[in-house]
Amino acid sequence: MTKAEKTAVIEGLKEKFSNSSNFYITDTSTLPVEQINKLRGLCFEKEVELKVLKNTLIKKALEDAPEEKGYADLFQALKGPTAVMFAETANVPAKLIKEFRGDKERPILKAAYIDSSVYVGDDQLETLVALKSKDELLGEIVGLLQSPIKNVLGALQSGGQTIAGLVKALEERA
Repeated sequence: MTKAEKTAVIEGLKEKFSNSSNFYITDTSTLPVEQINKLRGLCFEKEVELKVLKNTLIKKALEDAPEEKGYADLFQALKGPTAVMFAETANVPAKLIKEFRGDKERPILKAAYIDSSVYVGDDQLETLVALKSKDELLGEIVGLLQSPIKNVLGALQSGGQTIAGLVKALEERA
């Protein structure tokens, strides 16, 4: 790769990292080609972009980002073979890794960057799987807001039937 090509790749990565609030750094080495192709297919289905990149290119792209992004904590994960997964929804790559891995040991989660929080190590996978997406959180909030209204309406409806029953019983007595 020429210096010009490396510069172009780094610039593309800078843009990709600045536009992505969620990305995972993984190790997919030792997976056979058949398994890598299967993983790429799953990533495509779940709208996750998988890129195998050189650590030096990733590091150079991350170093030029503003310090408040907090990318420095990710540098320790940039050793050995590296694949980066970019996703709109924070927990999708974690679920994908867990589903794909099954009883195998790869892909390994080296680190993840989720909305300015850094998670380092494969032991963080369960934490990342448990994260709720924005849509899931909004659904829960709407459900919680609707619950009191449903209770009040239910009480009014059942109370209306009780009052109607009492009125009918009183009419029958009279």
